[in-house]
Amino acid sequence: MDIRNFFDQFQEIFYTLEKNRLRTILTGLTVSWGIFMLILLLGAGHGLENGIDSAFQEDAINSLWVRPGQTSVHHKGLKPGREISFHNPDVHEIGHKIHETQFISGRFYLSRNTTVRYQKKIGKFQVVGVRPEYDKIENFRMVKGRSLNTLDESQNRKVVILGIDVQKEVFQNQYSIGKHILIRGIPFQVIGIFDDPGDQWNLDRIFMPISTLQKVFNRNDLVQNIAMTINATDQSGARAVEKKVRDLLAGRHGFSQEDSQAIFIHNSLSEYLNFMDLFASIRIFVWIMGIGSIVAGMVSISNIMLITVKERSREIGIRKTLGATPNSVVQMILTESIIITFGFGYVGLVAGIAILEIMGTYIKGAAYFKNPEINMGIAFGALLILVISGSLAGIFPAIQAAGIRPVDALRDE
Repeated sequence: MDIRNFFDQFQEIFYTLEKNRLRTILTGLTVSWGIFMLILLLGAGHGLENGIDSAFQEDAINSLWVRPGQTSVHHKGLKPGREISFHNPDVHEIGHKIHETQFISGRFYLSRNTTVRYQKKIGKFQVVGVRPEYDKIENFRMVKGRSLNTLDESQNRKVVILGIDVQKEVFQNQYSIGKHILIRGIPFQVIGIFDDPGDQWNLDRIFMPISTLQKVFNRNDLVQNIAMTINATDQSGARAVEKKVRDLLAGRHGFSQEDSQAIFIHNSLSEYLNFMDLFASIRIFVWIMGIGSIVAGMVSISNIMLITVKERSREIGIRKTLGATPNSVVQMILTESIIITFGFGYVGLVAGIAILEIMGTYIKGAAYFKNPEINMGIAFGALLILVISGSLAGIFPAIQAAGIRPVDALRDE
């Protein structure tokens, strides 16, 4: 086909579509709606997944958090209702006997309204005693100075690191590293400032070695809760480590391993994997819905093209009388089907991406919804699938058109 014939054919197709404008628009809307909903659902699902993933980034994804509770069942002659308390040896035992642990730290909190003074400035903050590896568990990062280290812990050094909100309120624009603050009247040296974009609660906290806190504030070897990261990658591994921790603490504190109220374990990895499984199911559901919409568009296009062939049977018969080949007739019908599919499919694609951009702009503060977006490769892949579907939808009407006998067509009124 030469260029002239090519443009003539396109001009003829657009004339036919313009002649049946309402029918063309209604058919095209079915196609647009299908890909629009596919793009919108995929992008919104991705935004929800980003939001959940961001929430989990507050701490290490493979973290385990253990806090004591109260026994609720009899065990080896011991009555229920006993308060469980953790101590330093519990932390050491878990770290040494459960080989799947990577980083582990006991934690002890002073009141959130602990008085902190620097010169004439006084503030109320929460002070937390932790081990040096705690920064790996909480995922916070140092912006100035250094973090706590093993010498700080072993030598009970009176040193602290400050969240950036504490730094701003207490020191304002002054340089704080190396200076001393008073915590309940006791001087501590500031050795670092940290930021934690994933967890705003940490930014008004002060961390010190737990050994120092226990000694200076007379907490003996008490630990309020235990945090750790674990070496596991799937549900079975995460649950296995959780069971080992429960069994070890049950043996040390004399409670039943089946007593769910004696200790409470938050398994971040298991919860994260549950969400990922959920999102995998959502993606499958979205694709099923999208493919269903595309199939509906195919059926609509096929039906419309059949009507078009029926209406233009006399015209097709005249074409064949004047020498048009069956292949040229098939090509004409298929081209019309592809133009409808691609044109309206592209409109649906652009509309879906535009809505996602608007959602991303106006829902920035949502807790579990972040950056709704669609991979452009997937988006144009979906459009390509739609165009191929449009071609398939036009095949049967095109074959039917090619089979029209000129004599029968010219006989139609």
